[in-house]
Amino acid sequence: MNSLANKNILLGVTGGIAAYKSAEIVRLLKKAGSSVRVVMTKSAEEFITPLTLQALSGNKVSSDLLDPETEAGMGHIELAKWADAILIAPTTANTLAKLASGRADDLLSSISLAFEGPLALAPAMNQAMWKDTRTKENIEKLKDNNFNIYGPGSGEQACGDVGLGRMLEPEEIMLNFSLLFAEGHLNNKNILITAGPTQEPIDPVRYITNRSSGKMGYCLAEASLESGANVTLVSGPVNIEAPEGAHLVKVQTAEEMYESVMHHIKNTDIFISSAAVADYKPENFSKDKIKKSDKNSEISIGMTKNKDILKSVSEISNKPYLVGFAAETNDLISNAKLKLKNKKLDLIIANDVSGKDIGFDSEENEVTLINSDSEFFIEKESKKKVASKIIKYISEKLVS
Repeated sequence: MNSLANKNILLGVTGGIAAYKSAEIVRLLKKAGSSVRVVMTKSAEEFITPLTLQALSGNKVSSDLLDPETEAGMGHIELAKWADAILIAPTTANTLAKLASGRADDLLSSISLAFEGPLALAPAMNQAMWKDTRTKENIEKLKDNNFNIYGPGSGEQACGDVGLGRMLEPEEIMLNFSLLFAEGHLNNKNILITAGPTQEPIDPVRYITNRSSGKMGYCLAEASLESGANVTLVSGPVNIEAPEGAHLVKVQTAEEMYESVMHHIKNTDIFISSAAVADYKPENFSKDKIKKSDKNSEISIGMTKNKDILKSVSEISNKPYLVGFAAETNDLISNAKLKLKNKKLDLIIANDVSGKDIGFDSEENEVTLINSDSEFFIEKESKKKVASKIIKYISEKLVS
């Protein structure tokens, strides 16, 4: 997590049972090269001692809003100016409510209100509290104010309940948090991205295709450009303008996309296959429109397999970092992991396309990033934000 090196990180710890995990977060931040200062709420001190976090961070732990030992008694301003980013883990339901309403009645909430940089929260609470409408409203307010929300996870809770509300594990929080500083790590990297559907003609007026708006692939191209990469975008038929700076190659069929990818793959550092490529095409193309006949109520079209673009790239020598997508309607994670293994990918992005609120023509998406040893969930938000997190994740993997 080199992106956290030489960063000043303020860790806020609030009063929940998950506070014991904050010690591991401090250790991981220090290991990543960050300078760490810890601010605790009074209730947090009931779960873990300040001495533990002071020993791990190497700095005094703060909890008093009006501390005469700090500069001019304005410790919250001093700490807000010092920090490059703030991470509050765990974040209780009470703290979420405070931050959402702009309250500043203790040191941590005062620092948060005075801070102008990136601020991340790792919620931790009982599953019933997480499901409460007021908590949901607070989360939406915080997101609207550019707070980064990590989790919560699902599982058995300290009270014995099972459901959403568990704080994410420290390693997953750290991965999310490190992505805040991963900008620019793809400078001069060559990225090849496929996007949109392919169309396999039956006759001059009909074709077989897969559903795809191309939005996710185009957002990935834009995010890659913003990260400093050189981008070639091989696109099937879509109604989207390519981002400025991308080299756009328009194709129609799977065969054309295959030929274009194999032509551009040399010197490619990262290949992202987000296109919805048709697996099959008609065996024979009719140069004339196939006429409807009253005599025949059925029509048969012989089909043949298209070349597997992603698998073909995985078999070349000096292959690039390979990223595939798994659009599934059931058994999302297991199907994605099987594809990851069978196609020898470095990363696969699993997205559930069975619902109407994400994927396909929607402006939003939620995905799970899976590699050989870990999973990373990106909750539902705009495809542009999801794409940005995917590119940051990839860049972090390449430089770590």
